[in-house]
Amino acid sequence: MSLTYLGAEPESVSFTDLSRNPKAVAARAAALGALRVTHRDAPDMVLTTAVHAERTEENLTTASRLFLALMKHDDGARSLLLALPEVFPWVRHLDDEEMRAFTVELLEALSDAAELGAREAVHRALVSWRATARINADPEQLKEALRPLDGDDLGPVEVGG
Repeated sequence: MSLTYLGAEPESVSFTDLSRNPKAVAARAAALGALRVTHRDAPDMVLTTAVHAERTEENLTTASRLFLALMKHDDGARSLLLALPEVFPWVRHLDDEEMRAFTVELLEALSDAAELGAREAVHRALVSWRATARINADPEQLKEALRPLDGDDLGPVEVGG
C-alpha cells in the first residue's frame, strides 16, 4: 500500500540524502508540503512542515465532526449509508445491521483519530470490517465462522501485557 498524504503521492528522498544534505531536503519538503523519506532498514517517514501537519489535523477534525453531525439526522444517516458502497465496494457483503454498525464504528474511529490522536483507530475499523465482508462473501468461510463451538477446546489463551 502506498502512502497518500492529503490525496497526493509525495516525492521521496532517501534517508542518506536527508543526512547528507538536510537543509536542501528540508527546503524541498517545505516547498512540496510533504516529502517521503525512504529508509532501507526502517519504516519510511514523511517530512513536512508544522503548518502542513496542523492543516491536515484540522481537515480531519472538520470532516469527522461533519460526518458525526450528519449521522444525528435521518436524512444524513441515510445519505452516508448510501455513499458507503461507492467508497468501500466490499460493504455490499455486509447486511443492514452490519452496515449500520460499520458506519457508527468508522465515524467513532474518525472522531477518535481527530480528537484524541488515535491514529490507528480508522485503520483497525476498516481492516476488521473488510475481514467481516470477506468472510461473508465466501460461503465456506461464513459457514465455518457460524459453526457452533459446542464445547470445542480452542486451546490455551495467553493474556498479553
